[in-house]
Amino acid sequence: MRKILGAVAAVVLFACGSPSGTSSEPAAAQPEEGLTLAVEPGVTRGTFLTGAGTEVKLSSREVEPGVYRIEVRFNGMTLAGLVDPENGVSTLDGFAEANGQDTQMTDADREVAAALYAALNAELPAGDAATAEAKYLRRAVGMWAEHPDTVQMQRTVMGEQGRGYTMLCSYAKCNGSWTGNCGGSYNWYSYAKHDCQHGGWDYTRNQQIAQLGNHTTCSGDEYYMNGGSWVCGEPDHWIRPKVIGNCFGRCGGGCGGDTQYTLDATNHDGCVRNGHALASAYCDDQFVSAIDDELFASNCY
Repeated sequence: MRKILGAVAAVVLFACGSPSGTSSEPAAAQPEEGLTLAVEPGVTRGTFLTGAGTEVKLSSREVEPGVYRIEVRFNGMTLAGLVDPENGVSTLDGFAEANGQDTQMTDADREVAAALYAALNAELPAGDAATAEAKYLRRAVGMWAEHPDTVQMQRTVMGEQGRGYTMLCSYAKCNGSWTGNCGGSYNWYSYAKHDCQHGGWDYTRNQQIAQLGNHTTCSGDEYYMNGGSWVCGEPDHWIRPKVIGNCFGRCGGGCGGDTQYTLDATNHDGCVRNGHALASAYCDDQFVSAIDDELFASNCY
């Protein structure tokens, strides 16, 4: 367990007592920015303080064999989940602490959740090396970090491999490697699709030919083929452009601590990276379809 270290003021007691107008009580220790996490058998809990001063309280505990209760609290809101991986079922909720009323994620809330997700990725072992409580906490936080404000927080999620989610591990490799330069030998997945105001799933401008996996990236964006050359950026509703890089098709924001490459996560990437923002209502259906992938899909490596 990492502990927050706070400076404690030393108090010198004189025979005549404390000087007039001063207190003999030690100054209260102030929490330090960052993540304080305790991982114990059956429970992971801690606090997270953002640079802007937002405090997050988080916990994940096994409430019965193989079932995990997750709770994340910040900004007057509680995000809660009951996750049953063996049966592929979870219930999720988000509500105001003051009155229990339903609430929605805002840009500010997503920013806090994304910072917490990054801190959990840095602190916890990757993939299945993490305890189950820690792993499902990390996955839930990654899901909330991308939760659009137009999607209801309260829902039941059911996932089953091949039906609820489809694994695409083999498409995340190039030259036999999960990461690194593909060296011109790509393993394209056709196609990353979405539907939006431009057209439906079959509209060619809503499709990208993607090299999945954590391969060559540029300034946190993709490379795409333009006139025979790779260009850094994001093609906006081109006709089936080839794209590569930045963990395309991987569940969670960026390159998180887990490594699930799935069909629904690929389609969600193909929406938010094709002229739409993360919280775009046009990508809501792809996000909802990818929730069970994020929570339940197995790691590719």
